[in-house]
Amino acid sequence: MGPRSDCRTAASGYPRQAVKSRGVKTRGAPVWLLLLAVAVLLAACATVDVSTTQYVGAPRFQPTQPNAVQILRTEPTMPHDRLGEIMVDASVDPAPPITEIEQKLCAAAAKLGADAVVVVYDRVQPTAAYVSGPWWGRSIETISGRKVVGVAIRYKR
Repeated sequence: MGPRSDCRTAASGYPRQAVKSRGVKTRGAPVWLLLLAVAVLLAACATVDVSTTQYVGAPRFQPTQPNAVQILRTEPTMPHDRLGEIMVDASVDPAPPITEIEQKLCAAAAKLGADAVVVVYDRVQPTAAYVSGPWWGRSIETISGRKVVGVAIRYKR
């Protein structure tokens, strides 16, 4: 027999008295807090997606520095070449900072070798829809998103 014959051992090999909880649950609380934190972080993510279409027959240039690319709202009067279109799709709720959208525009234009981006379309519009509710009282809900379209240009030298 062991040193104490009045203590029964648990499956772990320790005496039951040492294994028995004292009424405080320590195991479940951190897991729930972690799951809650992950859910909040995932729900609060603002998204910004960028797609680029280079024009057929447009001149090809070496990439430029993104911080040197200008963002314009009107077409410049200086002679320039149109290189391609950049489309940015951003979430609305929560909306990303405008600086993040501008950085994505500049980075995509820089890959085309552009000196500037002329924004030709900037709207919040429905991007998707879903049906909710029971079969006898369904409703259609829309999901809105921000769409920004810019034309990458390079000034003629």
